[in-house]
Amino acid sequence: MSAVENPVFSDARLAEIKALVERYPAAQSALLPVLHLAQTDFGYLSMSVQQLVADTLGIRLMAVREVVTFYTMFREQPCGTYLMEVCTNAGCMLNGADDLVAHMCEKLGITVGQTTEDGLFTVTEVECAGACAGAPVVQINNEYHEKVDAVHIDAFIDQARSEGGAA
Repeated sequence: MSAVENPVFSDARLAEIKALVERYPAAQSALLPVLHLAQTDFGYLSMSVQQLVADTLGIRLMAVREVVTFYTMFREQPCGTYLMEVCTNAGCMLNGADDLVAHMCEKLGITVGQTTEDGLFTVTEVECAGACAGAPVVQINNEYHEKVDAVHIDAFIDQARSEGGAA
């Protein structure tokens, strides 16, 4: 599941994309679901993958870039087995998100946006997780964890390492 220099959708994926496009009045309307499919297939949305999506939908690359760079769920770089996205918006920040990010980075020996040398963990900040009542919130591989503290994160990291990174 990694992006390649010259990515190609499988015939099955192209059929799925064609069926998606037929549900919308214009091909560009299928952009979000097609980007999700591409990220699933290639691991992240490199420029070559974004160009593939644009070509497949018959739209400009800039239209794809506008969406990819706006939404935090799309990744332009490879990430670790565990993508840990910490909400640092006001509610989470007031409840310790900044300290949590610092703790995570120190424990993992990386800075925000980096991946650990073993390829297991990537830490990023997101603008808003939309779960203020559970602040601070950390989304790990699309699963929300609320009221997270250093003890919770340490336990998760230690367990993931002991399991060898099986997501």
